[in-house]
Amino acid sequence: MNPYVLMTLLSSLGLGTTLTFASSHWLLAWMGLEINTLAIVPLMAQHHHPRAVEATTKYFLTQATAAAMILFASTTNAWITGEWAINDLSNPIATTMIIMALALKIGLAPLHLWMPEVLQGLDLLTGLVLSTWQKLAPLALIVQTAQAIDPLILTALGLMSTLVGGWGGLNQTQLRKILAYSSIAHMGWMIIVLQYAPQLTLLALAMYIFMTSAAFLALKTFSATKISTLAVMWPKSPALTATTALVLLSLGGLPPLTGFMPKWLIMQELAAQGLPLTATIMALAALLSLYFYLRLCYAMTLTISPNTASSTTPWRIQTTQTFLPLALATVMALSLLPVTPTIMVLIT
Repeated sequence: MNPYVLMTLLSSLGLGTTLTFASSHWLLAWMGLEINTLAIVPLMAQHHHPRAVEATTKYFLTQATAAAMILFASTTNAWITGEWAINDLSNPIATTMIIMALALKIGLAPLHLWMPEVLQGLDLLTGLVLSTWQKLAPLALIVQTAQAIDPLILTALGLMSTLVGGWGGLNQTQLRKILAYSSIAHMGWMIIVLQYAPQLTLLALAMYIFMTSAAFLALKTFSATKISTLAVMWPKSPALTATTALVLLSLGGLPPLTGFMPKWLIMQELAAQGLPLTATIMALAALLSLYFYLRLCYAMTLTISPNTASSTTPWRIQTTQTFLPLALATVMALSLLPVTPTIMVLIT
């Protein structure tokens, strides 16, 4: 892709998200979401592969549907109440329609079915943008409207997302689909605590971005797209393979890695709010996710690839990519748990 075109599209991505962040009017927020969608569509289809075009078409139709629902619901609310302000939702029908549209935008269950299919057709770097940056604007709107939303809806969306994200990833062999179900599960953790402690939602989002960035960039370095290709990673780069396995365990939420921090704090908050059963279900759903992360770690570090040649040790990895973003994301994904008290002070 022409670098000028690429810069224009990436700038538009930033502009769309910033516009949604800064707006207090539903029309401006809607415009930001539309700019965001239109900017990422060419990036998704840039390889001109039929699978990429199919994924782009599915994504565009889904996002257009969600945007139309937001526009309709916000217009209905303005018609009934005379207010366009984002934090002034008082009509229950419009409020429910908006949260469902935003759930469709970020891929919360039961509106998640587009997410694995779309991510499977994309390049790993574009998939990283879809899994992280594209979640920011809709989540900002959900945070602003959280007080007007029925708590039962948020709890149901959170529980369903964690369960679907756990169950859905169990039988997958494609790494991008596994990461898509991982994204659905993590979104569930963020949504369920939103009504009680919005700062924990922001903390979980930040940790999720660090861990997912490290996982996607590592898989991009190895050009790995299937579980079967993970078995040849160790001979190529033992150090990177070991850290990637730890990043996956961090995504699963194992202590003493960073991923344990948001799960621990969210379960603590749910228990403090008098919801021990909900916290227990969330913890059990996290075990489902942990199982398929352990499958990936097993394939990476405890299996030897089939090798019939009697040659010497295989090649080391050769790449022209910069390792700085991968190194920073990996350090963040592995080592932030000890500074949890400091982070909590900063966000509260």
